[in-house]
Amino acid sequence: MHQRAQALFAMTAENVPLLFPPEVLARLRGAVDIDPALVARDFTGARVRDALARTEILVTGWGCPPLDGTVLAAAPRLRAVLHAAGSVKSLVTPGLRERGISVSTAAAANAVPVAEYTLAMILLAGKDVLAARERLRTARPSSGWGVVPGIGNHGRRVGVIGASRIGRRVLDLLRPFDLRPALTDPYVGEEEAAALGVPLLPLDELLRTSAVVTVHAPATPETHRMLGRRELALMPDGAVLINTARGALVDHDALVAHVRSGRLTAVLDVTDPEPLPADSPLYDLPGAFVTPHLAGSQGNELARLGLAVAEEAERLAAGEKPAYAVDWATLEREA
Repeated sequence: MHQRAQALFAMTAENVPLLFPPEVLARLRGAVDIDPALVARDFTGARVRDALARTEILVTGWGCPPLDGTVLAAAPRLRAVLHAAGSVKSLVTPGLRERGISVSTAAAANAVPVAEYTLAMILLAGKDVLAARERLRTARPSSGWGVVPGIGNHGRRVGVIGASRIGRRVLDLLRPFDLRPALTDPYVGEEEAAALGVPLLPLDELLRTSAVVTVHAPATPETHRMLGRRELALMPDGAVLINTARGALVDHDALVAHVRSGRLTAVLDVTDPEPLPADSPLYDLPGAFVTPHLAGSQGNELARLGLAVAEEAERLAAGEKPAYAVDWATLEREA
């Protein structure tokens, strides 16, 4: 019988049963030899160090410290890292690449709920649901019963910033609806955009022509405050900005000015800083809809991340390559 690879959990212990409920854990344990009672929150304890010396596959998640040279030196048999979350930027170090250790991420699985959240907000914003609710709470009943001009999702332009995993999935989810999506991404050419079924626009043109703009770009030095005072001013009156990417991509002071004036509406699942300070005007502005970074996997959605890892472990056990291995060449421009 083929001997299963030795694996070790490395994350915050309370996340293990959330990511790996019984049926998912059973599938993972069918592919690797792993003890759910031994979880490395750091790599200093004697028991963890002993296990690390035998570990071939590290199953990581939120709370795992960086896999630096000291950790890698203590894991001479390590050949794969399976990350049960999205971004691996806080986790990976050059030593992993130098050792030829494969790193896989569940980012594609985590993209699913973020894209669903985004789609819901696009459709609700097009019907003016967020602002209408505020008006109804103020004027009971509101004068808005009946036909409301200027709203609706028929033929509305939706500008997508970033052809990331999430951005692409948003484009897929938009296909059944009578909306007009467009894309801006400096790393996407006309041919690829055509394959995605959307026009490729410069950022300024996308901002000027979109009723809804949704942000799915990574946080890099180039994208820091990419939507500042000048860019936000390009958006048409009544437009909606949705950000589920990173808060630092948007100049919040500039955004507050536009939302306070009533010119723009903002749907923010991420902010800068995060969480917002208690005195932030975004909590109280009627045109700001702020949620506490919940678009990503929550509750029963976490099992999807664990399942993605279990499937990767099965591929490794079968002698196959991971389906969602990190591309070292493009890692810096990913989320």
